[in-house]
Amino acid sequence: MSNTLVQPVLALMVLTLLVWLVMYVRRIGAMRALRIPAQALSTPDKRSLLPEAVNRPSNNLVNLFEMPVLFYALCLLLMVGNQVDALYVQLAWAYVGLRALHSLIQCTANIVIWRFVAYLLSSLVLAAMIIRCAMHNL
Repeated sequence: MSNTLVQPVLALMVLTLLVWLVMYVRRIGAMRALRIPAQALSTPDKRSLLPEAVNRPSNNLVNLFEMPVLFYALCLLLMVGNQVDALYVQLAWAYVGLRALHSLIQCTANIVIWRFVAYLLSSLVLAAMIIRCAMHNL
């Protein structure tokens, strides 16, 4: 049963790669259209040279290396400890779905309240997974 968390973990990894791809497609396209040389964007503070919509995937990519790190570590812990059950799998898929929704919102319309709700719900799901694991391992 420990392999059942592999799919949601891989799905979140694929989401991260997709956001990374969208980031570069938008960024390179904008740099070409605006005739911005690559060196002009040598530091993160220079991203203001690009339109806000171009920077959305970049901002989201940063988000995908914050809380999801806990998700990856927890899933690995659960699989190694042979503690995966149906509830963990359901929660993992809920987490991935909410993170995908968060990414979709942030990379497109970027309506902050919608993005916040998706982020909050995903964080609560992750917190439930962590607390459940902690309670079973104390």
